Amino acid sequence: MICRDGEAIAVVASKAGLPSNPAWYYNLLAHADTTVQVGAERRPVRARVAEGDERERLWERFVTTFPEYERYRERAAPRRIPVVVLEPR
Repeated sequence: MICRDGEAIAVVASKAGLPSNPAWYYNLLAHADTTVQVGAERRPVRARVAEGDERERLWERFVTTFPEYERYRERAAPRRIPVVVLEPR
């Protein structure tokens, strides 16, 4: 699931609440400059992990759209599920 945030796109590294982050999350950390495709649109982006108020704001938007993320959060504890922001570059 994605969440558009202005020109950026946010994604959740939930892995359905499993205790470890998904492999793609580590790939993005290692190679932050990448290309993403949403539908027919391809765009170059730079990935970064949302922190603080931004992360909380985006997390609430994801939960509003897909309430199951709250169960994922509970299941993942103590892991904090990352929210990744893909900004245009």
